[in-house]
Amino acid sequence: MKILITGTAGFIGSHLANKLIARGDEIVGLDSINDYYDIRVKYGRLERSGILQDKIHYNKMIQSSKFSNYKFIQLNLEDKANLEALFTAEKFDKVINLAAQAGVRYSLTNPDAYIDANIVGFLNILECCRHHNIKHLTYASSSSVYGLNEAQPFSTKDNVDHPMSLYAASKKSNELMAHTYSHLFKIPTTGLRFFTVYGPWGRPDMALFLFTKAIFEDKPIDVFNNGNMQRDFTYIDDIVEGITRVNDNPPKENPNWDPNSDDASVSSAPYKIYNIGNNNPVKLMDFITALENKIGKTAEKKFLPLQAGDVPSTYADVSDLIRDLDYKPETSIQEGIDQFVDWYKEFFEIKD
Repeated sequence: MKILITGTAGFIGSHLANKLIARGDEIVGLDSINDYYDIRVKYGRLERSGILQDKIHYNKMIQSSKFSNYKFIQLNLEDKANLEALFTAEKFDKVINLAAQAGVRYSLTNPDAYIDANIVGFLNILECCRHHNIKHLTYASSSSVYGLNEAQPFSTKDNVDHPMSLYAASKKSNELMAHTYSHLFKIPTTGLRFFTVYGPWGRPDMALFLFTKAIFEDKPIDVFNNGNMQRDFTYIDDIVEGITRVNDNPPKENPNWDPNSDDASVSSAPYKIYNIGNNNPVKLMDFITALENKIGKTAEKKFLPLQAGDVPSTYADVSDLIRDLDYKPETSIQEGIDQFVDWYKEFFEIKD
């Protein structure tokens, strides 16, 4: 298969690209390489795949120096003309859209970035899929779409009409837009609601990265909601395995679908939504303890109230992932944190 993966300088996209390159798929990676966070990490991820920083130029395709089946292009999804030209030239079979403006708190101060990347950019992806006979579009949604829902575990059958941030609203919009294109143009689309992804090469704006950096620098860590939080932390390798299985199994039309069904994750169109989470929420304080155990230092903690846009708890129901794809993430928190800290020390050259 020839697959376009957007967001390959990003956390999940870089890991996924490496997995699919290794199994022999022909991969084109795309990323805008914006400066939302430390671009050294972004260029480091690209370098792992053989893309050298001094070879990257906007809107110019380059071949990996390590892999004959990987090419990369720096491009914004909002650049409709050049995105269309890319689809015309490369003739992709499938698309995995992981590029987005991420972050709940950032959306409170920079809302335009979310409309540009997550709405306009996603529309451009859908239009290109429509006009270029794409066999399956897999795209990143988020557990944040559950918003004010209180019933747990969060099920893809649940109503998700009450988001708590513009980021969450943009991801819910993606699901609605994808369904429309699946219904009108019969494009198979699958949305993946990721639950708190962590691991090596993770995003510097996320808790594990921030906590680790602060502990090594003997600085206090910010613990929101006074520590009364829990998250369904999901290790990056488990996320990538889930995406791979979903990509390989596009949804089909279901003429027997009941429009009165209470399952919001399917329809008569070739459309599906999955949760990908560990199905095992962990208390924030236990997460911090696991990190302290690995580093061998106790963190100084600054307890703060719940931040606007945050939810106190997440918990993924992955029953349909198990039923349809025979898969369930299983990496333990301690194992995942150990892997992250080992990478962090190597990348930032921290000596014991």
